Amino acid sequence: FDDFSRDLCVQSLLEIMDMFCDRLSCHGKAEECIGLCRALMSALNWLLRCAAFYAEKVKETLEQAAAESQLKMCLERLEKMLGSTKNRALIHIAKLEETSSWSAVEQSLVKLGENLNSLSNSPLRSQADDCVSLIKSIPTMLSVHSEQLNKTGFPTVHAVVLLEGTMNLTGEPQPLVEQLMMVKRMQRIPSPLFVLEIWKACFVGLIESPEGTEELKWTAFTFLKIPQVLVKLKKYPQGEKDFTEDVNCAFELLLKIIPLLDKADQRCNCDCTSLLLQECSKQGLLSEANMTNLIAKRTADREHAPRLKSAENANIQPNPGLILRAEPTVTNILKTMDADHSKSPEGLLGVLGHMLSGKSLDLLLAAAAATGKLKSFARKFIKLNEFTKNISGEGSKAASVRALLFDISFLMLCHVAQTYGSEVILSESSPAGEVPFFETWMLTCMPEEGKILNPDHPCFRPDSTKVESLVALLNNSSEMKLVQMKWHEACLSISAAILEILNAWENSVLTFESIQKITDNIKGKVCSMAVCAVAWLVAHVRMLGLDEREKSLQMIRQLATPLYNENTLQFYNERVVIMSSILEHMCADVLQQTATQIKFPSTGMDTIPYWNLLPPKKPIKEVLTSVFTKVLEKGWVDSRSIHIFDTLLHMGGVYWFCNNLVKELLKETRKEHTLRAVELLYAIFCLDMQQLTLTLLGHILPNLLTDSSKWHTLMDPPGKALAKLSVWCALSSYSSHNKGQASARQKKRHREDIEDYISLFPLDDTQPSKLMRLLSSNEEDANILSSPNRSMSSSLSASQLHTVSMRDPLNRVLANLFLLISSILGAKTAGTHTQFVQWFMEECVDCLEQGSRGSILQFMPFTMVSELVKVSTMSSPKIVLAITDLSLPLGRRVAAKAIAAL
Repeated sequence: FDDFSRDLCVQSLLEIMDMFCDRLSCHGKAEECIGLCRALMSALNWLLRCAAFYAEKVKETLEQAAAESQLKMCLERLEKMLGSTKNRALIHIAKLEETSSWSAVEQSLVKLGENLNSLSNSPLRSQADDCVSLIKSIPTMLSVHSEQLNKTGFPTVHAVVLLEGTMNLTGEPQPLVEQLMMVKRMQRIPSPLFVLEIWKACFVGLIESPEGTEELKWTAFTFLKIPQVLVKLKKYPQGEKDFTEDVNCAFELLLKIIPLLDKADQRCNCDCTSLLLQECSKQGLLSEANMTNLIAKRTADREHAPRLKSAENANIQPNPGLILRAEPTVTNILKTMDADHSKSPEGLLGVLGHMLSGKSLDLLLAAAAATGKLKSFARKFIKLNEFTKNISGEGSKAASVRALLFDISFLMLCHVAQTYGSEVILSESSPAGEVPFFETWMLTCMPEEGKILNPDHPCFRPDSTKVESLVALLNNSSEMKLVQMKWHEACLSISAAILEILNAWENSVLTFESIQKITDNIKGKVCSMAVCAVAWLVAHVRMLGLDEREKSLQMIRQLATPLYNENTLQFYNERVVIMSSILEHMCADVLQQTATQIKFPSTGMDTIPYWNLLPPKKPIKEVLTSVFTKVLEKGWVDSRSIHIFDTLLHMGGVYWFCNNLVKELLKETRKEHTLRAVELLYAIFCLDMQQLTLTLLGHILPNLLTDSSKWHTLMDPPGKALAKLSVWCALSSYSSHNKGQASARQKKRHREDIEDYISLFPLDDTQPSKLMRLLSSNEEDANILSSPNRSMSSSLSASQLHTVSMRDPLNRVLANLFLLISSILGAKTAGTHTQFVQWFMEECVDCLEQGSRGSILQFMPFTMVSELVKVSTMSSPKIVLAITDLSLPLGRRVAAKAIAAL
């Protein structure tokens, strides 16, 4: 009806409207419910047109009073209709179902808005404005989330940053950015406090990192990598506020934590905060004015800070300044390394020699690692190492330069592999052709944590004629020859040569003096041969009986002692420093196992950080519980604990680790402790989120939910906390696994304790999976669950309509978990496990983003929606909209049916 001039007709229609606007519900078929949604939208449009008509008539003086009363009637109906969340939810569905009708609503809104401008009657005006803003809020009904304003500390952010700084300096920044954004969304952390927490973690890392390389890594992480991470965070939509304002606000708060900043300044011997502020300003994260203001505040606070004695700190150069200067140097060195080596090998040697002095090498590597340049650094050194194979017609000068280039590149690559992990060295896929010598040697011959080498492996048994000539050379000459020497071959033959020499010594063919001469030859000119010899000896010693080890260990001792005479090659002392550090890392495990001590020359490089952390003779389960208890009491995870957790995860395996930590969580009965435990456990699980999530959702939860003797453990608060942890892990794994982001550290971990998920959860729905068999122990449900047509009726979900691959373990596990949840909700008996399932679903809704199609809820069977609405806390229209996939026609029908019945 659009003849709005007939006032009485319009009044009657408005009164008819009153009859149903209050009690809109429909218990019919889904199609009828969708019909109701469409009808509501048409009625809304009609009311808007009606209101627009009368708002225009108010302008005419003669009609004013009558028009105002008619407008008032229209606005009252509009208010009534829009005041109900249920109606708005049904209109939301109609908008997605028929976009053209929604555009008609938007046009009517514009018209009404224009006519309202001339309204002088302010109560009517504000009533109309309220209605307009309610209508405008319909499309974004789901995206309003309140932030946590009462909390100040966020241990998860802290731990994620610490974990990354301690274990993954070389990682790409993007996965870290996404991980942090995920935590920010799930825990609804306000932006300034979020940035503050990142800085707090950086300062704690600077203060507690072990001296030496680790300290340099942390400095590079804080001053080079984190500003890059914030630059990426700035690109995410932040709501109303400008991100630079949030960064400024975070620094304002940080400046109040004076003891933390003072301690960091003392450790680094400089004004850390001011350097950081300058770095952030350079990256466009802070305005010039804000930077100046913050620096002035910090400078004033530092007046009262405790100082080191001036004599002590006069000779300590601050690491932050060195790292910031090292970063441009890295770029220059990479350019130098690109030049043609054959043109001026001496010039290149000068650059490399300069890199070896003092702590330059570790500074440069840390800066390269934090800025994502370490891989190309390593590639360039591999290329240089390959270049030294060219030996055509060289004189003695060229031969010694070539020997040095080989040696320095070899030592640097070993050092990089030990400090940052061998995956940094490996090329993604080398073009067809031979694998470079260093890669081959590293993969087959270099001892690493968790890698057991076989001393009889063919890689240690090269061509026998080459071995014989090397033995003769080492035994007969007064010193190593350099001209025409094939260093790659010598390094591959040295292991077999050492075996022969050892045998000759065991059988008294060679005296100790001869052995000394041979080891002096091995380590006298190039250090890499000694490294290759010790690498094999370490593997060899493991295989020997107690009484057979003496001579091998003595030989390691000989090779580790530097040679001090006048005719060693250039940069010998610098090279020995790196060699000693490499050998110490290589021998650490074997020396501990054989209870042997070898004094490595004190090198100025740090001893091995985070090594040998587990107390001897204490069962690993006790170590796990005691470390977790300590962390929970403190309320945050420190980097040492992160390393212990990582070691335990390696030793016990994923299931053992996850299961025992969940048991610890379920023991906790104090509410604030359980929440803190979840925040910390989530961060600990970041050590290997994918695998731990598969175990948690695929093994541990189904066992707890299907075994009635364990239901009592799922009481509130621990059960509610476990539901929260499960949802957080599921969301994180699902969002990152779709992007295929596993860090190199996680790829390296063995997967021996993950069952084959394909056999655990068979795909063919007619064959009940292990989970379904567990469920169908209640006789009454058995026939429903295992009936062949179950697949269409009770388990159809949005993921099947989006054709998500079910060959993927995580998708299978999620689909099965939601089938289990659905059957628990539909069961005739209820218990704490039913309550757990409700908490799980509530947490899913809490963490959802607006319009996140393809979230974990797409695995929920459509039939579950009607079951959920029966649960008091879930029976709200907004929740129905949140849990159904409204991009699908079927999803919209399911939602309309559930909401219309409320």
